[in-house]
Amino acid sequence: MEQDAQLVQRCLQGEGSAWEELVRRHTRRVYSVCYRFVGNRTEAEDISQEVFLRVYRTLASYRSAHGGFATWVTSVTRNLLIDHYRRTKRDRVTDSLDDAMPVVENKESSARRPDEQALLGELSGQVQVALTRLSPELREAVILRDLQQLEYAEIQQILQVPEGTVKSRINRGRIEMAKVLQQMGVRPS
Repeated sequence: MEQDAQLVQRCLQGEGSAWEELVRRHTRRVYSVCYRFVGNRTEAEDISQEVFLRVYRTLASYRSAHGGFATWVTSVTRNLLIDHYRRTKRDRVTDSLDDAMPVVENKESSARRPDEQALLGELSGQVQVALTRLSPELREAVILRDLQQLEYAEIQQILQVPEGTVKSRINRGRIEMAKVLQQMGVRPS
């Protein structure tokens, strides 16, 4: 039995430290998916909290025989992101993309020079803007594959579409991102 499945069992038996360990192990992935999808730190934190509340409430429905815990948590995350997208769709219609450009945080690194750090931060910001301009289906496929580095089979399970559809969405998403980045003046190096 995988370690996450064991933690789930311990959590279902009322062991609080098992829940804390599950949250600790998966917080980074959940937040990263949320942030890449919504492009806003505060919203990503709020949705991440919603994800863990939903996971906690539905923990008994997790079946390790149907896939890994990380895949299940990512599916829950995706479902809440879709709900969030639908709820906020009206607001986005009236907002200008330029007015709502997300700010990408940079972590300090002693290994990088300030000019390299600035270039990476600028590129990260441009990639985030390009992601927000993709349709939700293409955006989630690109995020799961290229940013979360999930395997096609995991993405197929999360999105609940055939593998061919997964590959098609990833390919179309990459092409659309390249077009958007090119329009923004970003050239491959």
